Amino acid sequence: MRVVIAEDSVLFREGLAGLLGRFGFEVVAAVGDAAELVTAVAETAPDLVVTDVRMPPGFTDEGLRAAVALRAAHPGLAVVALSQYVQHSYAGELLASGQGRAIGYLLKDRVADVAEFAGMLRRVADGGTVVDPEVVRQLMLRGRDPLGHLSAREREVLALLAEGHSNAAIARTLALTEAGIGKHIGSLLAKLGLPVNDDTNRRVLAVLTYLRSQQ
Repeated sequence: MRVVIAEDSVLFREGLAGLLGRFGFEVVAAVGDAAELVTAVAETAPDLVVTDVRMPPGFTDEGLRAAVALRAAHPGLAVVALSQYVQHSYAGELLASGQGRAIGYLLKDRVADVAEFAGMLRRVADGGTVVDPEVVRQLMLRGRDPLGHLSAREREVLALLAEGHSNAAIARTLALTEAGIGKHIGSLLAKLGLPVNDDTNRRVLAVLTYLRSQQ
């Protein structure tokens, strides 16, 4: 079975390639970003893609977006998203692609048995669907409350953003540094799964999401 791996961490990428080789997979390419993933699939025509979700340059949902595009371009391609995170943007679209066949979404930290993991990959390559129960749980929660994954502090920051405050003003209100506020905003934007465009536009979208949640 021919496999392309996409993972920005060199150590994890090489370790995964070695692991799959032990279980009889042929790793035809191992790349470090989404653009290289698309190129590798075009050049090698694999049976299966195993991709991280957050990769360069933005480390948000590049791998997931590439996977959705690849499924559209290559309907028979089996894809497994393997990540530390449940990235809500595009996750539903990926899992619904190809009528939900030959698709998987697994969390790295919850893979406890390598033989079982290899079996899951084969199941997806054979047309099955394998989704970690935690992924399902978080996607269901997301459907009920778009702010459900924000921390209490992130909710505070978002509420103040919705009131029109600048980063400096929020920092003064919450007795934090501006750098700290910037980190909270970056985190909440990622958790809300907002597309990476202009930072100002993302802030507006975040505020709109907050206002809708209050209705």
